[in-house]
Amino acid sequence: MTETDLPPRLTRLTFLGPLSEARAARIVGRLAGAAPTRVLDLGCGWGELMLRVLEAVPGASGTGIDLSAPDLARGRANAGARGLGDRVEFIEKSAAGTDHGPADLVLSIGAGHALGDAAPPHHIAEALAVLRRSVAPGGRVLFAEGFWQRSPTAAELAAMWPGARADEHHDLAGLVDLAVAAGFRPSWIETAGDDEWEDFESGYQSDVEEWLAAHPGHPLARETRERVDRHRTSWLRGYRGVLGMAYLTLVPVD
Repeated sequence: MTETDLPPRLTRLTFLGPLSEARAARIVGRLAGAAPTRVLDLGCGWGELMLRVLEAVPGASGTGIDLSAPDLARGRANAGARGLGDRVEFIEKSAAGTDHGPADLVLSIGAGHALGDAAPPHHIAEALAVLRRSVAPGGRVLFAEGFWQRSPTAAELAAMWPGARADEHHDLAGLVDLAVAAGFRPSWIETAGDDEWEDFESGYQSDVEEWLAAHPGHPLARETRERVDRHRTSWLRGYRGVLGMAYLTLVPVD
């Protein structure tokens, strides 16, 4: 079996999270306005937002850290195609307890769980402590993390990921409070909209859904179909309209 026999991987997604082009442009503009010279992306995936910051700040350099070799390869290819290959490094390793700071700009986009070993919801405080250590004085942190938009019902929890609990996430106010307690001031607070979530969830599944339609008899079709059906059910019957994504631009307190 060759790679061409397998479903494509996330080719319909620009960002590995619910983030629109318009919001990304606004975030990059704000972050680039602080003129960072060094950018650190923890749990970077393919590091699209980091690459856009580097494009907006000539001379800045970036480091992306993640455990996914395919995502890192995509990031390197994208960087090379955009003339950024000599300004960015993608490293395959755990971001937990990273020693790659301090940086003028630190990104953690939906990757708080990758910054330590604490179980939810305690991983948030642990992640914020890592981010506080990793940002240089006067720098910025973009912390994108999930929160409950409202308390999930028992039926919604049962439809989510295995072992989902109501205490797994904070609400938005609680998330911001933790950032303040970790030594930050929230310069900007924004959250993903329903359209961003729908674009992300549809894009997350689209490659595989079309592959399944074209390869119903493939040896991996049954296993793949069960996996994507579980994920779709988890979204539509579980966390749709319940789980939010906050994008917090944080400034460290001197």
